[in-house]
Amino acid sequence: MMPLRRMTSSCLFLMEKDVWKWEAATWPCCFSHHRKCTAAEYEELVPINLREKYGPIFTIYLGSERVVVLYGQETLKEALIDQGDEFSDRGHMPVFERLPNKKGMAMASGEPWKQLRRFTLTTLRDFGMGKKSTEERILEEAHFLVERLKNTHGRPFDPTLFLNHATSNVICSIVFGDRFDYEDKKFVTLINLIDEINKLLRSPRTVLYNFFPTLMHYIPGPHQRIFKHFEELRKFVLERVEMHRESLEPSCPRDFIDAFLIKVKHEQHNSQSEFTTESLLNRTLGLFFAGTGTTSDTLKCGLKLLMKYPEIEEKVHVEIDRVIGRSRSPCMAYRSQMPYTDAVVHEIQRFISLAPLGVPRAVTKDTRFRQYIIPKGTTIFPVLQSVLYDSKEFPNPEQFNPGHFLDENGAFKKSDFFMPFSIGKRSCLGEALARMELFLLLTTILQNFILKSPIDPKDIDITPMSFTSNIPVSYQLIVIPR
Repeated sequence: MMPLRRMTSSCLFLMEKDVWKWEAATWPCCFSHHRKCTAAEYEELVPINLREKYGPIFTIYLGSERVVVLYGQETLKEALIDQGDEFSDRGHMPVFERLPNKKGMAMASGEPWKQLRRFTLTTLRDFGMGKKSTEERILEEAHFLVERLKNTHGRPFDPTLFLNHATSNVICSIVFGDRFDYEDKKFVTLINLIDEINKLLRSPRTVLYNFFPTLMHYIPGPHQRIFKHFEELRKFVLERVEMHRESLEPSCPRDFIDAFLIKVKHEQHNSQSEFTTESLLNRTLGLFFAGTGTTSDTLKCGLKLLMKYPEIEEKVHVEIDRVIGRSRSPCMAYRSQMPYTDAVVHEIQRFISLAPLGVPRAVTKDTRFRQYIIPKGTTIFPVLQSVLYDSKEFPNPEQFNPGHFLDENGAFKKSDFFMPFSIGKRSCLGEALARMELFLLLTTILQNFILKSPIDPKDIDITPMSFTSNIPVSYQLIVIPR
């Protein structure tokens, strides 16, 4: 049995089968050569390329942090499903660990995480079947989004804010019980804070913070604003929680906050309870980030791809007109009758691979995995893009092609390799909500508009941003009413 161990601090070490190898190369977060590596060197070291040399399991050191990288569908399934309990902790992410009172956030692990995740999933499901279903909330927001798009009057605009507002309002409706007007000052502030935090989290300084937290903690820079912004968000949510507490009717919960407050009251005499006001604040913030950024970014990428490939957009228009028409609102019941549109939604998620490396995990104990022993607490990178870009499952994976999810008869084809939300016990909490939002919002937009680009479609750049996050850069869009 081969243990995973560190051999030196100055180089990047990798492992193939039972042979240790070393690379005297400069990692962007490594100061061993006292210089910043070039873009070409950086690309040479990304896990997707390293796999070609070192196989589906290897170890890298990012600063002082040991990371085991998992590559390929078979490897990820074996780790995250077959050995799901052992791979269920959250990986080391210092920028989040500096935040006070982490309880209840996505960073939680062990029994606290299990209890909060179970409660959140159940509550979201129950409110999805309540007086106003999740689907109704999304369609309500889709109506407001369409009206806002009409007001662009054929002028070019950046769709980022429109999509952020729409997806965030869906979460607001579920968590707070109601949506916000797009011009509401507090809502605008909330969206701006979330957007700014997301940008800062992807900045080079924050990446360095996660690798060298002790050093970067004392170095001034934009990464320090993350903690200030989180505190402002916390105050916003606390204000909403206190408003709910004052008007709470335990027999008739209106939203997620009400349901959580009722649970807090039931367990007020349990000193070990994970259900506290603080965990409610953090869980609510977690839902905002999960429900606003990733879904709106996926839609933003999707609209850009459809601008580049108008022939694909036209096929979606034809299917929408045939199945739904122009007068009825889209609904999830239509999806089974719309295989091409469903394939387009799936292909958007596959192609953009929004989180190529997945979200870091960690092993809960010393874990035997294949011929290795992974020490407890070791950070794990499950490389989702290695599955989403598997060339055997998706021929020519670098090409945007809805045919990847269609069989020879044009029927929708499911794939076990489709895992943009990850898999296993740490898969995305809001996966069901995100899937529904993506289908309903995209279908509603295309039912009402034709997408146009201010530049020639062949000049639209769809190159991924980086190997850690494929968030699209800002672009201009024109929508023409159909």
